[in-house]
Amino acid sequence: MAIGEFRHLVQFQTPTTGPDGDGGVIETWVNLDPRWPVAIHPATVRDLERNAASTVVATATHIIRGRYRADVTVKARMLFDGRTFQITGIASPKERKRELWLFAVETV
Repeated sequence: MAIGEFRHLVQFQTPTTGPDGDGGVIETWVNLDPRWPVAIHPATVRDLERNAASTVVATATHIIRGRYRADVTVKARMLFDGRTFQITGIASPKERKRELWLFAVETV
């Protein structure tokens, strides 16, 4: 995929926990910097069969592709233009760590 196709600048967040002051814990989201240029495409059944064959993907509404980034996991979420996407699967073609494919579900 050509770098010119990465037209969407997104923010990733990862969950973190801390004390809530009453003896419990509270989960908050922390931004992963820097923002990341990606290509976002709606996922078709054919795309999921072809691209997710070597990964475990429960469900996905979108496929996000960008340069490899090690700090993005299935625990992360992605924010773009007021929308939130939960990451459900991750793949790196041929395990070369040059490109990252994310399978995500848009949440409401």
